[in-house]
Amino acid sequence: HGLVEQLAGRAGLPMPRVFVIESDQPNAFATGRSPDHAAVAATTGILRALSREELAGVMAHELAHVKNRDTLIMTVAATIAGAIGFLSQFGLFFGMGRGEDRPNPIFAILLMILAPLAAMIVQMAISRSREYVADEEGAAICGQPRWLASALQKIEAFARGRPMASVE
Repeated sequence: HGLVEQLAGRAGLPMPRVFVIESDQPNAFATGRSPDHAAVAATTGILRALSREELAGVMAHELAHVKNRDTLIMTVAATIAGAIGFLSQFGLFFGMGRGEDRPNPIFAILLMILAPLAAMIVQMAISRSREYVADEEGAAICGQPRWLASALQKIEAFARGRPMASVE
């Protein structure tokens, strides 16, 4: 809690709510539509796996997501992707027209498949670009880019060595 408070102060952010999630998987995330309504969370797995400095790098990364309103951006991107998928299916079933106005059925099927696929690709590209920005901003917030880099190396090594538990 104190670490997040220090980092939020450095970032010029209001103090977000802080949560600890009981899970062996090392993970952290941020949520909230704005800095005033934000929360950050870390699992017990990441708290055990990382040093205080590495944890500072990770939490600074999560605070960068808050500062840049990435949750809101990704919500809008997901909504647009969903709308494109819905409209492509709606058009296939209800926009076929009659007689000569009817589009080529092969084109209609391709559109139904490719439009949502293109929307998902755009959404994934936005997500990846937001992660790179959060890495850069997080390094600036904590003042030590190597802390985040070290944490990411540990998390990757952990992920390769232990599969995710199945949820039943």
